[in-house]
Amino acid sequence: MRDDDILSGSLMEDTWLTLEQVAAACMVEPAWLTRHIEEGLFPDAESMAGTWRFSGVSLLRARRMRQLERDFEAVPELAALVADLLEEMDILRAQIRRGMV
Repeated sequence: MRDDDILSGSLMEDTWLTLEQVAAACMVEPAWLTRHIEEGLFPDAESMAGTWRFSGVSLLRARRMRQLERDFEAVPELAALVADLLEEMDILRAQIRRGMV
């Protein structure tokens, strides 16, 4: 299975995913995701009753970070910074499409 085959389609913004679901979608161990959460690299992740919850945006962030770490051997902090920049670009592109910029 290729990375592109995983979770094709779009996620609803009000859909929440568990740590295990995000880890499986990114093809990483849950410990990878937990380390990144503990380092503060997933600011939108939240814990509800001891269970981590992630939005579709967080899933995209996790996949980007994993790919950067794997393909470029980037340290997690650098991968998170690049993911931040890519998220900003996504927001700006959406604003341009809506004619807001």
